[in-house]
Amino acid sequence: MSSPSLPREILQALLPHLRVAAGYARQIQAKIVSLPAKDAGDNILSAALTDADLSIQTMVEVALLGTYPDLAFYGEEYAQSRNTKYFSSTELRTNNYLITLDPIDGTKYYLDGFDNYQIILSILNADSYEAVIAISPAQDCYYYAIKNEGVYQGNLQQDLDDCSRLNINNSAPAILLGWGMAHLKPALQDKYQVIDIENCYSSTVKFPNYNGIFTGELSGWITKRGKFIDSAALAFMAQENGCIVTGLDGLPLPPLQTCQDYSYNGAIVASNPQLHQDLLAACHNIEH
Repeated sequence: MSSPSLPREILQALLPHLRVAAGYARQIQAKIVSLPAKDAGDNILSAALTDADLSIQTMVEVALLGTYPDLAFYGEEYAQSRNTKYFSSTELRTNNYLITLDPIDGTKYYLDGFDNYQIILSILNADSYEAVIAISPAQDCYYYAIKNEGVYQGNLQQDLDDCSRLNINNSAPAILLGWGMAHLKPALQDKYQVIDIENCYSSTVKFPNYNGIFTGELSGWITKRGKFIDSAALAFMAQENGCIVTGLDGLPLPPLQTCQDYSYNGAIVASNPQLHQDLLAACHNIEH
């Protein structure tokens, strides 16, 4: 089923549907009413669930089943989806691609009216990402990366081939600490602006999401759990754009098929070697 050109072909086929999904998300944002929150413990950023999450996932599922019915698919709302049973699998397999989807990455941002939420769709093989597209509906743009080809950016009206190579100059010396990583802040705040999302998040003040690494708002971030559908996908894109990406131990991220629960055990993303060493040292010193 897989071929070197298939990831690009899949992105091209799905882009028109993702444009419609983006328009839908943008249209209803001001009217959205949250559904009962998902059970995500104390993580308010992961707990939110909206009509947009469910509707966008359904739209992508329909597009996939009608175009690439043999592909495996895992969407964030798979447990509530009426279509999960129609896919060949929800798992990584050695002989086929797995498509993953976060229909609204940053649902809490979305509910609070901010513009830095995303729709993230990824194409994975058993070992690594093959491609990722991250759409920012409210900012009328998207980023995409195909393995070993770099990261490209365009507005929503542009096709893949019309996008431009992403080029970031002088990113802000700001670090985003994901949920559960607040304890690292004291080791970093003397040298960097540190955004501890667990304690800093506000419904009235906009903070960068992980996608700030592509806009120059962030120069790095640390996440406790690199989920395939969102932060791990963005880490792949960051690496494609020249960032240093490792586990919290400083080692390369492991093959996807060795991971549990569709996630890495944390990740460090840094725009330069010195920053990576500082982030790694913070993790190491806390652990030891």
